[in-house]
Amino acid sequence: MPALEITPRAVDFRPALGHVNLMVDTFIANASVEDLRSIVRNLLATGPPGIAPAFTNSARSRLRQTSAKAMGSAFAFFEHQPHTGSITPTQHLYDTLTRARLLYGAGMGFSSLGLLASIVRATLGLQWEEDDEMEDILAIVDADIGQAIQSSKEEIDGGRVGDIASAREAVHDLRCAVNSSMADVEGWGGEFPFERASSSIQYWKV
Repeated sequence: MPALEITPRAVDFRPALGHVNLMVDTFIANASVEDLRSIVRNLLATGPPGIAPAFTNSARSRLRQTSAKAMGSAFAFFEHQPHTGSITPTQHLYDTLTRARLLYGAGMGFSSLGLLASIVRATLGLQWEEDDEMEDILAIVDADIGQAIQSSKEEIDGGRVGDIASAREAVHDLRCAVNSSMADVEGWGGEFPFERASSSIQYWKV
């Protein structure tokens, strides 16, 4: 009697994606912010060439879902200290800067310009002393505007600007805010805090 022919059972060595995804999601839910930042940076630096564009595309999609163009009240960016008479930034200002950085960092520079213009406009009518906290934070805002403008230029070069009219309006709004600030500061003899922003936007045509 001939021996029975036994066909080896096909074994699928691929991971069970549902199980792996569940474990990864558990890790993400419990990892610290610093751990996640380190992992993402390492993944973007060492991963395949397409991973960075995929990451920024996903980031932009998420930001659009969470109201990328939402703007807060300009009146809450700064407050007067009754005992010293000085002007200090509020938490709302820092939150707005964080939002702007998320936008221009993900390649949505034009969406961040309105937020930054609202901060610049909120300084109109305010006065501050040299070398105080207000001067320091406005220097940071100036640097953020420069980064946002660079992000906007890359957005144009990448062909990601869907509404060029809105983009031009955002640039015009920021330019007007910066120019108004310059005139306001000159009026009370202060040092204009947005020199880099002014230089970057003066001759920028969209």
